[in-house]
Amino acid sequence: MRLLLVEDDNHVAAALSAVLARHGFDVTHARSGEEALQALVPEGAGFGVVLLDLGLPDQDGYEVCGKIRKRTSIPVIMVTARSDVRSRIHGLNLGADDYVVKPYDTGELLARIHAVARRRVPDESAPPGDTGLRLGPVLIELPTRQVSVDGAVVQLTRKEFDLLALLAQRPGVVFRREQIISEVWRTSWEGTGRTLEVHVASLRSKLRMPALIETVRGVGYRLVTPTP
Repeated sequence: MRLLLVEDDNHVAAALSAVLARHGFDVTHARSGEEALQALVPEGAGFGVVLLDLGLPDQDGYEVCGKIRKRTSIPVIMVTARSDVRSRIHGLNLGADDYVVKPYDTGELLARIHAVARRRVPDESAPPGDTGLRLGPVLIELPTRQVSVDGAVVQLTRKEFDLLALLAQRPGVVFRREQIISEVWRTSWEGTGRTLEVHVASLRSKLRMPALIETVRGVGYRLVTPTP
């Protein structure tokens, strides 16, 4: 995914760009509001997410967000030291998709980036009616929240389905534990780790495919596409 990082502090931008690159992002760094707006021409320039710091040297970050939203529907995550509710509401009213307060946890930031990217309108090039994810013998039907293996329906709980659907959207990609907890349980990592392990074990058992979800030690989990 291409990501536009709007940050006037070169040291902060370099450190964050390195982290994002390690997680598979193609990062373009803009140092001002005007530079960011130019980078988004024409029609978003292929970026998947804009990470917008509000403390910019040439324009107010809120103003930049409003201009971005008038030009494109690309998800915008505001990054700021302002933690008051009024500032957050103002940013969201201008069209921001999410709001991260400094200092933030890198795992949380990555989870929020992936979350807003998935909320975008589906690719119009996708075949009409193509609302399922096929992984070898496993079929995940998103509208009906139904999962089947070799045509046989497997009964999953709501969280089991959400967990499987999350991993299945990007087979082979490692999802950090913190990211999974944030997106499936909508909470922080503390105290929820054991719950995640239990749900992974349950999915492996119900699907009768223990190798489908691979544990990446010290990081998280990824879904392994079954071979024919």
